[in-house]
Amino acid sequence: MEHFDVIVIGSGSGMLVASAAVDQGLRVALVEHGKMGGTCINVGCVPSKMLIYPTDVIANIKAAGKLGVNATVDSVDFNNIMGRMHSLVEEDSGHQALAVEASPDLVWFKETGEFISDYTIQVGQRTITAPKIFIASGARHGLPLIKDIDKIGYLTSDTVLEMQKPPTSILIVGGGYVGMEYGHFFSGIGTKTTILQRPNRVLPDEEPEISELLKKEMQTRMEIYTGFEVLEAMQKGETKTLVARSRLDGRQSEFSAEEVLVATGRVSNADVLKPEKTGVTLDRHNFIKVNEYLETSKKNVWAFGDAIGMQMFKHVANYEAGIVWHNSMHDHKIPMDFSAAPRAVFTHPQVASVGLKEEEAKQQSHKVVIGNALYRDTAMGAAMGFPEGFVKVIVDAETGKILGGHIIGPEASILIQEIVNAMVSETGSYAPIAQGMHIHPAMTEVVQNAFGNLKPA
Repeated sequence: MEHFDVIVIGSGSGMLVASAAVDQGLRVALVEHGKMGGTCINVGCVPSKMLIYPTDVIANIKAAGKLGVNATVDSVDFNNIMGRMHSLVEEDSGHQALAVEASPDLVWFKETGEFISDYTIQVGQRTITAPKIFIASGARHGLPLIKDIDKIGYLTSDTVLEMQKPPTSILIVGGGYVGMEYGHFFSGIGTKTTILQRPNRVLPDEEPEISELLKKEMQTRMEIYTGFEVLEAMQKGETKTLVARSRLDGRQSEFSAEEVLVATGRVSNADVLKPEKTGVTLDRHNFIKVNEYLETSKKNVWAFGDAIGMQMFKHVANYEAGIVWHNSMHDHKIPMDFSAAPRAVFTHPQVASVGLKEEEAKQQSHKVVIGNALYRDTAMGAAMGFPEGFVKVIVDAETGKILGGHIIGPEASILIQEIVNAMVSETGSYAPIAQGMHIHPAMTEVVQNAFGNLKPA
């Protein structure tokens, strides 16, 4: 058995903990059976945005006519787009791997680990133990209960990155973050795209009016069917067919395409890791249960990132890594606060949100005021050709504290940051946004306008 000061499972945000431990002079075991860097670098946010940004450019070119700019897209070099993506991913992951292998106090175990007893993990033929363990084992793509889906060679958010040529048509099962982003990508490069979504709206975790506008805008470039549950898959020659049932009236329809992408959520990797063997409790979905300090049910074992199934975004996992490292080294513990954790969906238009939705705020007995502002009502909005989009903010009427912010429109992922920064200020009030000078004309004015339009909910 090999003894270490710290074991870190997962090389995504887990690397932040591993690096901090090495900097403290500790001997660290890093358990990572895949490529260095985890989901984000290899199959998640980085490669997907390398694909999506070119389709943003395509969408802007196609919309340029209304601004008096007559331009066309002559062709899309799919191999160039994919090549740029793979080059960046391999460079980032490769540099991390070299850095890890060059560190004398960091040992990389390149096989899948499994707990076999308290604080003890079997990795291939080697057994390792440490008094402190950090689990950042992540999650993987989920698969819905669809008859014969395993017989048609479907794509996932992982395997879609290995495509050698663009399909002429694609069916995307799932209208959440991943499904809508890849819907934007494929429709942008000229693939006939159809999205089948089981819930009654796309992005069901966002405000209803955001879901409605996003569907309206994206339906100009693809077909979107909400409230349709996929029941069965079949393949005839080169064509893949899905049978789906309307949850509204029960009618069944068939949808066919060259490829099928399944994007129906993520499931925990804990079934492989088996942390229950070291006394770590899992929830009913097999995600690791933690308290507000990101401690598991086992002393000196922490978990964070996608492994805990809450706010599954890279920037959140990075923040959590700082929390668990602090709490492992100091008696004064810091709780993890998700109330100002932002998220963004890189569709066209973009979507970004932070905090509570309107109904959630009401359910928590807040006296709520709501502010709305349209992109088109700003000077920059006029300059941009009056794009569809809006900002919605939710404020506690008694304290002025921001409870939530929701944006759909150009650069939503950037505009949301102003709201996030105010939320984490000392009072969390919207006053700095309302009182701060905003450049005119700039799109940030739409955020200020929303807080200037507060009305009782």
